[in-house]
Amino acid sequence: MSEMMQVFKQNRWFTLILALTGCWIVLAMIAPILAPHDPLTTNFAHVLQPPSAGYPLGTDQLGRCILSRLLYGARTSLLLTFMMTGIVFVLGVTIGMISGFARGVTDTILMRLTDTLMAFPGLIFAIAVVGMLGPGLFNTVVALSIVWWAKYARLARGLVISLQQKEYVAAAAFGGARWSQILIRTILPNMISPLIVMAMMDVGGMMLSISGLSFLGLGAQPPEPEWGAMLNEGRRYLQTAPWLLIYPGLAIFGTVMIFNLLGDSLRDVLDPKKEIK
Repeated sequence: MSEMMQVFKQNRWFTLILALTGCWIVLAMIAPILAPHDPLTTNFAHVLQPPSAGYPLGTDQLGRCILSRLLYGARTSLLLTFMMTGIVFVLGVTIGMISGFARGVTDTILMRLTDTLMAFPGLIFAIAVVGMLGPGLFNTVVALSIVWWAKYARLARGLVISLQQKEYVAAAAFGGARWSQILIRTILPNMISPLIVMAMMDVGGMMLSISGLSFLGLGAQPPEPEWGAMLNEGRRYLQTAPWLLIYPGLAIFGTVMIFNLLGDSLRDVLDPKKEIK
């Protein structure tokens, strides 16, 4: 614990970004408390109302509160992004570790599959998968996860191959440890840092991909409040009601920037050269 506190003191920028990220996540979690109106309730008497005391960020084409929809949309966007991050991290790292440790035919098959997925443009492939599965938030996460795990598998495989040459890995093998124990207890702790940094750096890109599919009408479906879908709904009112685009766009930009800064600062905090023996 004292070592962790020392890390925070020496990396004040990381602590600041981490606190800012935590505050944003908390705001998303307590959206029902902060939202001044029901995000799904329509009020045709207040259609396309500019920001005012009753509606701090204005209303949309159906008279719904933009602020309330942004807050609820934060929960949707962050939940989907973290869900997707967890799926691709576990799937990619597991496949990469097995491939790097087993080698031979298993390694060849898994890496050829990885190379095939990485050869396709990610978003285009995801659009094709969602087109087959049907639009919806769950299908969006599934489609993007199918595309995104490959890079984690490639990195994990390379790390496993390099760590297999270490003396403490050979000692564990000579000591009678099973291959699963060697991977989980000996190799994984020494390769987790660069993988975590990579996952944190990818959060922003994943959120943009989810919002992009929702913008195209393949993700969130009306009346679900989601930032990409809100941009799609507001693009027809760019000249008459620009706040329909400005505020969701700023929300996406700010969140992506925060997580990119967090990943960059986390890379400086976690030293991938440190090894746990």
